[in-house]
Amino acid sequence: MKATDVMVRCLENEGVQYIFGIPGEENIDLVHSLASSNQIQFISARHEQGAAFMADVYGRLTGKAGVCLATLGPGATNLITGIGDVNLDHAPVVAITGQASMERMHKESHQYIDLVSMFQHVTKWSVEVKRAETLPEIVRKAFKLAEMEKPGAVLIELPEDLASEEIELQSLPKTPLPKSIPSTHEMEHALKRIHQSQKPLIIAGNGVIRQLASEELRKFAEALDIPVTHTFMAKGVLPPDHVLNLYTMGLQAKDYVLCGVHEADLIITVGYDFVEYLPMYWNDEQIKPIIHIDTQPAEVDLHYPTEVELVGDIKETLKYLTSHLKGAKTWRPKNDLVQKLKQEIQDARVEATSISNPEHAAIKPQIILSQLQKIIPENTIVVSDVGAHKIWIARHFHPTYPNRVIISNGFASMGIAIPGAIGAKLACPNDPVISITGDGGFLMNAAEIETAKRLGLSFVILVLNDRKYSLIDWKLRNRFNASYGVDFNNPDFVRLAESFGISGLRVNSQQELEPTLQHALQLNEMVLVEIFVDPEENLKLTQQLGKLVCR
Repeated sequence: MKATDVMVRCLENEGVQYIFGIPGEENIDLVHSLASSNQIQFISARHEQGAAFMADVYGRLTGKAGVCLATLGPGATNLITGIGDVNLDHAPVVAITGQASMERMHKESHQYIDLVSMFQHVTKWSVEVKRAETLPEIVRKAFKLAEMEKPGAVLIELPEDLASEEIELQSLPKTPLPKSIPSTHEMEHALKRIHQSQKPLIIAGNGVIRQLASEELRKFAEALDIPVTHTFMAKGVLPPDHVLNLYTMGLQAKDYVLCGVHEADLIITVGYDFVEYLPMYWNDEQIKPIIHIDTQPAEVDLHYPTEVELVGDIKETLKYLTSHLKGAKTWRPKNDLVQKLKQEIQDARVEATSISNPEHAAIKPQIILSQLQKIIPENTIVVSDVGAHKIWIARHFHPTYPNRVIISNGFASMGIAIPGAIGAKLACPNDPVISITGDGGFLMNAAEIETAKRLGLSFVILVLNDRKYSLIDWKLRNRFNASYGVDFNNPDFVRLAESFGISGLRVNSQQELEPTLQHALQLNEMVLVEIFVDPEENLKLTQQLGKLVCR
């Protein structure tokens, strides 16, 4: 049997359903072998970066490794941005690339670069197949490492001359990933430290969602009766109306949530990754001690002084702690902080329903999000691109359930929204999906609209149009009191959508916002909605965050 036939059988053994990528001369044997698979669908993307983002979001939502494919040289290097995003945001992905034949790797050669060395900086493991008969072991190890906490990316490089070798069929059994829990001594140490504190506060991170531990964290917080704040990637661990919800931290500037963090005398981090929001941004005033609950030991950091590290399965750790707690703390941040945060959300919703200037085309981003949250089903998945709107989503969009807001956070890569929505819809075909992108990020991977249309997928793309890189605009203005190099022109997005064969709608005023969004959602097909946004609101947000006074 040909080596790539064996590889496909091994991929089937891992439960792979989709492979996203672009065929090329050096991976042509694998593409040919995939054609005979009854289980795996090869999805030809329009750019390798888009393929990596599809695998990224698919992996985040399913917990199973997404798979992307590229040829050698430029095909492989086009994957790197997406793979970097995968690794920093801890999504399980296996990337497969072609490579030149082994007989020409020792010299300068057409399209040959050392991919393993290049990818080792953005993966958990990068390997070149040197003997075809090792493929079953390599595939099994790749998926095990990709899915094991903390998840990430793995690269398999298959030289073209090995791809067509004849080898014996074999595959290794897929075994459950090992689990561990902290020792009783460590648990009791943590319980004692919690008992000694007066105002502990929980920071929930992405690991809570990866480990499906939202319910256990909620019960732990309720037993202690203490506030919980979320990183961007932990949104939905507590529902927005929960009395203990301190909403979202991580805006890279002062925000009201930090008032609660500064008032606490002990921080309990659960599934928190440093790439979500560095400790120096939230633990900088009278540095607070840390109880670290995660699947991996804590990173060493001056602003992250761990007194106890509970390393192991997050679910089981929280269950043990909850069952052995000795009374509740029952505290809330002073100055009615929680009420202020809830009032801010309510004010945005009220503003969204009141139309002060019905003819004004530019709409405030928070109004768009408030209207959207009012009309979408609770199971809707929102895939956010990177840009100024990402800050507004972090601040004003609060899902009821976990893993309903997908954000490129650790790598913060523009261009993820449309290919990410494809991955989301394939992972969760029965859930509505909305892609929210700025006009800058949209055009970076707009070609994947064709991929989605070809697949017959239905989701809504919101393009927030202000004709500039707004995030950089207000950073330049804040730092230098001037802006430069951020303005550009755009095509007619509605006509562009129609050229792809999908519906295009435009919101020309606030008065049109809600009915247009309602119409887009009811069409049950792929729809692009262009909305002109007010760029000055982004600057106002930064100015507001920078003037925070907690006391």
